[in-house]
Formats: sequence, structure tokens, C-alpha cells
Amino acid sequence: MAAGNLLYYKGYSARPEYSADDRTFYGVILGISDLVDFSSDRADELENEFHRAVDDYLDFCREIGKEPQKEYKGTFNVRVSPELHRQAAMRAEAENVSLNRFVENALRNALVHS
Repeated sequence: MAAGNLLYYKGYSARPEYSADDRTFYGVILGISDLVDFSSDRADELENEFHRAVDDYLDFCREIGKEPQKEYKGTFNVRVSPELHRQAAMRAEAENVSLNRFVENALRNALVHS
């Protein structure tokens, strides 16, 4: 399934692109630690190639006993302007939550409404 500029299949996504030099459509599976790419000379075949790449990746991981999707630890650093940091900290305090909880809620809300 395609939505916007992303392709989705079995919980994986990819952002297809076009190489004018090679006259080829291509992409890579996003959100995994391995590099799995796909390509096609025809735009109407690119989504099928993406599906094939995901299926091949999952089969390969099963064969070698590897967990297929990259694990996320749940922690990451975000750099924002000092003013935005101040505003978020003040809002979190006003809502009686930690800054971490405030940012987590804001991310969740942004993703639900995207």
C-alpha cells in the first residue's frame, strides 16, 4: 500500500526515489539495521519489488535465526532551541508531568494525528 510518498507492507516502509542518471526507481527499507534495497525500471513495478524485498528479508532472517527488525531502545537525544526547551519545560511543569513525559505525549499526539 502506498500513502503519500511512502510505501507500506507488513509493518515496513520505504520512501521510493528516482535516479535520472540510471533511469531507475529505487528505495531502501526504513527502520531496520540491515541495508535492504529494491529497484525497478518501471514505476508501476516498484511496489511489487518493495514487497519482494521485504519478503526476502523476512525469509533470510528466519533462515539464519535473526530478529528481523531493528530494536529501538526508547531513548534518543533531541536538540531544540533554548526558547523551545524553556517553553516545553514550563508547560510540563504546569501540567505536573516530567519534561520527558510531556515530550512523549507530544510525539504520540503528533503521530496519531499524522
